Amino acid sequence: MKLHTLFNVLPFVKLPIDNPEVNELVQDNRKVTTGDLFICIKGLTVDGHQFAEDAANRGAVAILAEKPLDVSIPVIVVPDTKRAMAILADYFYGQPTKQLKLIGITGTNGKTTTSHLIEQLIRDANEKSGLIGTMYMRIGDRVVETKNTTPDSLTLQSTFKQMVDEDVKTAIMEVSSHALDQGRVFGCDYDVAVFTNLTQDHLDYHHTMEDYLRAKSLLFAQLGNSYNYNNPKYAVLNIDDPAYKKIQKETAAHVVTYGIDNQTAQFAAKDIEMNSRGTSFTLVSPEGENRVHLQLIGKFSIYNVLAAISVGYVFNIPLESIIGSMEKVKGVSGRFELVNAGQAFPIIVDYAHTPDSLENVLKTVQQFAKKRIFVVVGCGGDRDKTKRPIMAQIACKYATDAIFTSDNPRSEDPEAILQDMEAGVKDQKYVKMVDRKKAIHYAVQHAGDGDVVLIAGKGHETYQIIGDKINNFDDRLVASEAVQECKKC
Repeated sequence: MKLHTLFNVLPFVKLPIDNPEVNELVQDNRKVTTGDLFICIKGLTVDGHQFAEDAANRGAVAILAEKPLDVSIPVIVVPDTKRAMAILADYFYGQPTKQLKLIGITGTNGKTTTSHLIEQLIRDANEKSGLIGTMYMRIGDRVVETKNTTPDSLTLQSTFKQMVDEDVKTAIMEVSSHALDQGRVFGCDYDVAVFTNLTQDHLDYHHTMEDYLRAKSLLFAQLGNSYNYNNPKYAVLNIDDPAYKKIQKETAAHVVTYGIDNQTAQFAAKDIEMNSRGTSFTLVSPEGENRVHLQLIGKFSIYNVLAAISVGYVFNIPLESIIGSMEKVKGVSGRFELVNAGQAFPIIVDYAHTPDSLENVLKTVQQFAKKRIFVVVGCGGDRDKTKRPIMAQIACKYATDAIFTSDNPRSEDPEAILQDMEAGVKDQKYVKMVDRKKAIHYAVQHAGDGDVVLIAGKGHETYQIIGDKINNFDDRLVASEAVQECKKC
């Protein structure tokens, strides 16, 4: 695409006389090749403007920047390169989300599981799907690693273009509050937006729950303010969550509700039965009542399933097929995942890293634990410090044996993180072990028949970040090793 043609979508931009062909849009100077447009982005720690000359030396034909630069190729100046990048990326890649059915899922907890449940529905309907989320990106059966829950706008639009080129019809993506606040999803034409819940998290970034909610609500406002009756847009909302009313007001789209406590929801669950093997409930929907038998465990799992059912229904998938898809799902990696190494008691690995998610998982464990509940839990470094004492309180309240340990301490002192947790439980019983491997081994060694061990916080992650080092660490493997050690003793 010619440079002048590309920039036709940006108003009030002064362009150079030269009109070279632009082969690709790039924001990482190390990836620049001949014919690329290099976009300077100011990050939290690195400013891309300082790499403009390097990009020129690598073959870039022009630079997009927020200020004039003394470099050897033309510099196009705009007030906000992130915003401009989103507009340019959408246009350069042919507005791919207009060619997809796009589903965005936001909320504190449940995004990953809900996205995988919806993906199952789409696949079972014999339609090729794409998935973008916390664990990876997937185009059909091809998996690509990701760094963020929601990538930047350039990565997103290029990924959507790949999906279109590979005949994907429906894309499902997790949408983080950071991505919404930073405009990473500008240009995404969503057909359905799903809200799971809102509980404390990311206050190191948002500072207040009000601002956190504001960021989440942007997804629903961005569904648009007009109506296309041939292609209606939907906001699928958890009516049980207090944030429901705020988000409902923010969207002009058709509102679809799901819930458990509020039986006025269009998709509701009642007569819930639960054990260590699964969960059953009666689904109340516009088509009446149906009994559903899940292999998933917990009230939180029912919420995720109800959200997925709602999405399937607005996409006109037959309800019988939707229920069949939900019943065959065995689980999502690192989400209430059972570790079976031949031990006499359940070991569960879960991504629970917020107060609400930890409480939900422990309440679920209480329903089938016959004796003691061991919980191994920590808090991430360089993240919201205010939730640390709350996490500790919840661990001590709902488990008989709380073991505080490291999560991903990052640049923080692991001992200092644990001290923050301890501040919330000064008069309560717990064990503190900085070494996460030792903490997991301790729990496994002390558990017996009738007990349950919950290892919380990291879930699917296969690494631990300590300082600037990323070490191999998988809670599931460590737990299995601990079981084998016990057998040898």
